Amino acid sequence: MKTVRFPYADTAFTLEVPDGTPVLTSAVDALASGRDGQAIVREAMADPIGSPRLAQLAKDKPDCVIIISDHTRPVPSRDILPPMIEELREGNPDIQITLLVATGFHRQTTEEELRRKLGDDLYDAFRDRIIIHDAHDPSTNVRLGVLPSGPDCIIDRAAVQASLLVAEGFIEPHFFAGFSGGRKSILPGIADAVTVMGNHCSKFIDHPKCRTGILDGNPMHEDMLAAARMAKLAYIVNVVIDEHQKTVAAFAGDFEKAHRQGCDFVSQYFCVPPAPADIVITTNGGHPLDQNAYQSPKGMTAAEATTKDGGVIIMLASCTDGTGGEDFYHLIADEPDIESAYQKFLSTPQEQTAPDQWCSQIFARIARRFTVIFVAEPAQQKMIEGLKVTYAPSLDEALRMARALKGEGASLTCIPNGISVVVR
Repeated sequence: MKTVRFPYADTAFTLEVPDGTPVLTSAVDALASGRDGQAIVREAMADPIGSPRLAQLAKDKPDCVIIISDHTRPVPSRDILPPMIEELREGNPDIQITLLVATGFHRQTTEEELRRKLGDDLYDAFRDRIIIHDAHDPSTNVRLGVLPSGPDCIIDRAAVQASLLVAEGFIEPHFFAGFSGGRKSILPGIADAVTVMGNHCSKFIDHPKCRTGILDGNPMHEDMLAAARMAKLAYIVNVVIDEHQKTVAAFAGDFEKAHRQGCDFVSQYFCVPPAPADIVITTNGGHPLDQNAYQSPKGMTAAEATTKDGGVIIMLASCTDGTGGEDFYHLIADEPDIESAYQKFLSTPQEQTAPDQWCSQIFARIARRFTVIFVAEPAQQKMIEGLKVTYAPSLDEALRMARALKGEGASLTCIPNGISVVVR
């Protein structure tokens, strides 16, 4: 027997399984070392990909906006931002630096969450120069043009007015954009709701290339690249993190070239072959990405790629922050059944995309095909059941329920972190 650990909030569920049970994990931990995260970032910044050094870009620039991730992303900003700030000031000691929090379509990040992310020293140093993007306030956003697929490209005014626009981020598999990082700092990161909804339309979500680990031919990715070009995103620092959210690699420079090189690198470690099973257990990797139901389709898509038809997916996500979006919830909860919700998504024109429809559509796509047993905090039972899936209070109970459906001899595959693997 062997023990499998499934991250959940700030703790974990453990499960004893037979030695032959498939456990799908990335090989990114093979990169783990005792190296300091900032040292890894500085090394990448010293030899940027397809770009001058950040210090050169900063020369003669009176100001710079650094796009940073929000509270839902485990980006190690304490490793990335200090080297970026140091190099900006090396190029121009008087440069005025502002941090722009890329909330995308998420709720506003709180002071407590920013302190947790940045640390007290960095937060206090920039307290008066932190802007939290608001996709839902048109007065704070500016139209730049039209995306290839038709919607207006509208982004945060602070980014448009910046003399130099740069971004931090991290690269991991993404369930419809292919990979996170790079151009996603702009769209959806600092984009207006109109732009996000146009890009995240049902047609794209249903597109076979809008899947985990795919960039080429992905129409959503192509829109995102166009938005980043319009925004004049000049430079990025994107990192790769291990299962413990420690920096293990970094890519700096041109937002397209550095990001693509990072994605190619990540693919070597994150791609795993499927292990088809009757029951598949998956997670969102614990905090912060399992704090709401809105994020849960990310881990569920990994299971989707390796669950036998008619099988059971056990999703572990604490959902301590609830739905993560009332629109996401009601798009499913207000329909009579999951099939009705799914068909309604498919029939929605691009210009009528509803807020958070994309996550609801993927959730419904999976829930209509498989039985989903969702393990979350007890206070969230009603919410989980409103999403037309089955609630369970623990992994043991979920597994008991799954075996009651599929039989005691049902095959099992474990995915300890569904966000960290590309199953293909």
